[in-house]
Amino acid sequence: MTGLAERGGAVPGGQAEGAAAERRLARYRGELSGYCYRMLGSAFEADDAVQETLLRAWRSADRFDETRSTLRSWLYTIATNVCLDMLRGRRRRARPMDLGPASWAGTPLGAPLPESAWVEPVPDTRLAPGSSDPAELAVQHETVRLAFVAALQHLPPRQRAVLILREVLCWTAAEVAELLGTTVASVNSALQRARATLEAKRAAPSGTPRPADRAQQDLLARYAEAFERYDVEALVSLLHEDATMSMPPFRWWLRGREEVRRALLGADGTCRGSRLVPVAANGARAFAQYNATGPGGAHEPWALVVVEVSDGRITGTTSFLDAKRLFPLFDLPPHPEL
Repeated sequence: MTGLAERGGAVPGGQAEGAAAERRLARYRGELSGYCYRMLGSAFEADDAVQETLLRAWRSADRFDETRSTLRSWLYTIATNVCLDMLRGRRRRARPMDLGPASWAGTPLGAPLPESAWVEPVPDTRLAPGSSDPAELAVQHETVRLAFVAALQHLPPRQRAVLILREVLCWTAAEVAELLGTTVASVNSALQRARATLEAKRAAPSGTPRPADRAQQDLLARYAEAFERYDVEALVSLLHEDATMSMPPFRWWLRGREEVRRALLGADGTCRGSRLVPVAANGARAFAQYNATGPGGAHEPWALVVVEVSDGRITGTTSFLDAKRLFPLFDLPPHPEL
């Protein structure tokens, strides 16, 4: 949260008190980032929202009344208002599979859509947990999945806030009602409607932990090895029968192991000789993909690939091709370490 004093103007209560307020507020950056990411579907917009939240709080820190509210709930009130302002009049973010039926291998990718069209990945390191309870942590882990965050975008913004606060952060209905300036009955009604929407999208949070056990680690290691060798048959053998493959910023996406196989075999060779560097995104394993497209075959950033796993198979890969924006977000180097 560096830079609040520079952006905020005069230091509230004096320089020492302003610095103390900045340190107090900084403790909440991680959990606010998770909340704003779920609300907005973009790590970049979530960063902006959190910065604006902390800046507003810092400017009025000398007026915060601890007898009326906790610091945490006060910050969430500010963050909610910031997110609602940012969402006003905007189209929802989505995944390729939310925008139309699956394509066939060999069909053109079509024109790219702007980054504002997509639910974007977020580094796990940006999402400090808001709870230490194992059950609550499991829900928080599940509710940053790309599919879940995309489903949230179907909810009206205030419903979205209600569901996240109640189901993910485990606030009481009374606490949410106070935050939103409404009634408990209104909160409960909004929560019911939000749950129904998510159930229709088959994206309700399960609360079931998904530990990266030895079998999953081995599966992902075999995936990376097969991809780097561009061994299509070995790669496809790791996929679920109904696995999906998508590549934002294109609407194009595939469903089914055989379609993925055909696409990989018919590709132009750009991915041959790739290097995959493991990272963590959206509560799942991801890879930074470097392709040998630079001068003399040097490896350059190509995509951030989020890999979904279930029941011992890879169920989906989403390759975000906007490497220029995403690699710095994940603190990735311009070239893989040898």
